[in-house]
Amino acid sequence: MIDYAQARRMMVDCQLRTFDVNDNAVLDAFDTVAREAFVPKGREPFAYIDQTLRLDGAGGETRCLPAPMVLARLIQALKIRPGAKALDVGTGTGYAAAVMANLGADVTALESVTDLAETARTKLGVSATVIEGPLQAGAPKQAPFDVILINGRVEVRPQALLDQLKDDGRLACVFGPHRNAKATLFVRAGDAFGSRPLFDASLPLLDAFAAEVGFAF
Repeated sequence: MIDYAQARRMMVDCQLRTFDVNDNAVLDAFDTVAREAFVPKGREPFAYIDQTLRLDGAGGETRCLPAPMVLARLIQALKIRPGAKALDVGTGTGYAAAVMANLGADVTALESVTDLAETARTKLGVSATVIEGPLQAGAPKQAPFDVILINGRVEVRPQALLDQLKDDGRLACVFGPHRNAKATLFVRAGDAFGSRPLFDASLPLLDAFAAEVGFAF
């Protein structure tokens, strides 16, 4: 029988702390939220390995639980404070939304796949509001947001999501082509958007943010 509480503690101490995750609130949130509850049934023993886990029930699309240290660094970069209004894009089964809610955020979790949205609603309960719709469109009715997290790699600038940030709002994602992707933080300043790379990272590509393939002549 796996002691999942111990596995969580090992994840925090051996994966997160050693990968420059030093915000105590973020560390506590990852030590509190039961990651094993958000993985596909039967794969709970793999919940705390240092790998990204693909999710079932995505209807031909790709959804994942990002590797713990990648997700923790992205969430840390968002600097979430209690009461912050947050959008979790491509929430899958809702794990990242649960972590942000544990940090005190008012979370809207966006998912385009009906089965996954229903799963997220069940797992998150009242801790977050789950809505269904196209990922690239964001959640304009719930905007503006203090922070936005994208659970997957994006190849194109997510402008519609950036436009839903408050002034000084932050968006974190893995951005770029597969071999050159980097965890990236976007920050809004009025009508301008700055960005800076955080670290090398790779996540499965979200179809909604795939670059168009050019024609060859």
